[in-house]
Amino acid sequence: MGSLLSSPSASGTTAGFEYIFPAIRGIQARREFYVSMCPLRLIPKIFLFNEDELAPEVRAQRVLNKARVPALASYIIDNPTDYVFSALTASVDGAMRFVGISEEGPGMRIGQLLIPMAARFLINDGQHRRAAIETALTENPELGDETIAVVFFQDAGLSRSQQMFADLNRHAVRPARSIGVLYDHRDERAKIARLLALKSPVFRNCVEMESSTLSARSRKLFTLSALYYATSSLLQGIELDDADEAAKLADQYWTAVDALIPEWELVRARRMAAAEVRRTYLHSHGIALHALGRLGNTLLQISTEPDSWKPRLGPLAKIDWSRSNHDWEGRAIVGGRVSKNHSNVVLTVNYMRQKLGMELGPEEANVEATHVRGER
Repeated sequence: MGSLLSSPSASGTTAGFEYIFPAIRGIQARREFYVSMCPLRLIPKIFLFNEDELAPEVRAQRVLNKARVPALASYIIDNPTDYVFSALTASVDGAMRFVGISEEGPGMRIGQLLIPMAARFLINDGQHRRAAIETALTENPELGDETIAVVFFQDAGLSRSQQMFADLNRHAVRPARSIGVLYDHRDERAKIARLLALKSPVFRNCVEMESSTLSARSRKLFTLSALYYATSSLLQGIELDDADEAAKLADQYWTAVDALIPEWELVRARRMAAAEVRRTYLHSHGIALHALGRLGNTLLQISTEPDSWKPRLGPLAKIDWSRSNHDWEGRAIVGGRVSKNHSNVVLTVNYMRQKLGMELGPEEANVEATHVRGER
């Protein structure tokens, strides 16, 4: 598995030496390619990446985003018995030689792939995984014995390598955040959001679990991703023993909010359509949930007695949540459309804080001042 073979007739430092990979031979687009398993310790040594100084038109990859590497490396280090990495794809600028275990039958496709050590390996897909592996190995060298799948193609020049990169990423679609939350069993906040969506009387049967957007005809009021971000903001910095206790506190908060927003109950009772509520009111949109979460976080932080935060929510019942309310323009709504960038979330929280008679923090005051100046 990544062993070396030397040839006594070769000269030079690496000439005549070869990497030997156990491999399976395949055909795509009438071109041979090979799939092998490489030890992680070999990845940083043979897959070199130093194209930062090259212009984009003469590179075959995007520039490495170094900010992504620590998180990927931590993912490996923190989950040594549970991480999953997909295959690397590489082009080999050198003569590859495949030796099957037999000359006919299935054995023709199984054998050894021999690659000269002098060959260059170009990563077409997986440069960030490669960098993360290198970083992880410095902290946990024992990972070096583990393996990752590598797909080898013959390097057919810069144009072909650039086309491979384009093709490999052409149809890549990042999964919706909601389904990511649904399937994430490491993130405690994701667990809390799932518990609320599945068990809380406020959210049960009202949360879209897969998509992060709701169609015009959807019967759901909220998305799981919106509930995730809102509840994460609610519990930010609050010390609790476990996810169950956090979920219980979150359920208490959202139940208190629910009592002040009658339209949510009307949807659950099927006296109003979810689509009508979303179309008419703001309170079921992600920005409102997020703002309510941040508002609740402040109340929980400043409360000195259990449940003393509940009466302070009372003024929320008097808020005009209708999207036609001009107070939302420039805050949660821009040009008639709901906008959820950071400043809009802050301005929406500010509006609620003012209704509850709460002071604004420094960042909130600055954003509010900018908003007020823009209205003049």
